[in-house]
Amino acid sequence: MSADSTILILSRLAFGAIATFLSIMVWSKTRDVAWMLIVIGTIIAYGEVVFTALEGFGLAQIDLLMVWGVSVVRLLFANLPTLFYSAAFLVVILRRTLR
Repeated sequence: MSADSTILILSRLAFGAIATFLSIMVWSKTRDVAWMLIVIGTIIAYGEVVFTALEGFGLAQIDLLMVWGVSVVRLLFANLPTLFYSAAFLVVILRRTLR
């Protein structure tokens, strides 16, 4: 692994850890559905960074389950955070329009 990719992964791990820690703090302070969906999306996004780092360092293999040549785990990690963020935004929009 080259120095530039190591720095990139370590910076993503550091900033992701901060975002995940703060999102868990928000989770403990609120029971709002929209915020909880944002927190879950953030945690899953950090999980993707962790697994990518582990794979880059040779400690894990993400591509164990392949469907039509696509890694299911990579597909989930790439799309689940956006799905949870979208659900949170939809909850906020519906909450505002149904009042």
